[in-house]
Amino acid sequence: MKHVLAIRHVVFEDLGTFERMFDEWGYRVEYVDAPTSDLSGIDVLEPDVLVVLGGPIGAYEQDNYPFLAPELSLIKQRLKSNRALLGICLGAQMIALACGARVFAGPTKEIGWAPVVLTDAGAQSALAPLAEGTAVLHWHGDTFDLPAGAVCLASTTAYTQQAFSIGTQVLGLQFHLEACATELESWLVGHAVELAHAGVSLQSLRANVPSTDIPRRVLQTWLASIVFD
Repeated sequence: MKHVLAIRHVVFEDLGTFERMFDEWGYRVEYVDAPTSDLSGIDVLEPDVLVVLGGPIGAYEQDNYPFLAPELSLIKQRLKSNRALLGICLGAQMIALACGARVFAGPTKEIGWAPVVLTDAGAQSALAPLAEGTAVLHWHGDTFDLPAGAVCLASTTAYTQQAFSIGTQVLGLQFHLEACATELESWLVGHAVELAHAGVSLQSLRANVPSTDIPRRVLQTWLASIVFD
């Protein structure tokens, strides 16, 4: 049985709809909670797929959140192994940082459901179904420079870097393709202060959740492209 290890930063930002897909496809899913776990004891090369999930902190805030340093070390080890690695939001930023790219505060909060614009490379990638214009969940205020050796796959008006790939094995998504309606309420509670400060309408977030099989198609296509040992 293939093994998925997900590094989680807050409990409610989990694999979401991706977890049900992994279960359906016969993967064993395991979580490690980065802020409270002994990251030094993790064999980051063992899982068939490593997923680094999102969270409400900056990848560059290692002075405030000391666990980020050993987590970054794990990501660097995983990158060197050339084994499958998926980063979502903070996870994508951590991958960029591990590659030596700059991660920094962006010009504005980008929160809500909206489509992305695929690059030519993105249209030929696992993200191709997003060319249909389906909205995805944006929830970030940070961004990053494109890592060396990476290819930009998608952008929005506010942020150039919305998705990137490094070969076939590494995929970084600034947006939350894993988010689903059944778990959105936990996000609304967990990020209540941020939403209030940003003036984001909870009713709008609830009303605009797309009903689509695109997350399934994207994840399935990416997994099919991976070279497993």
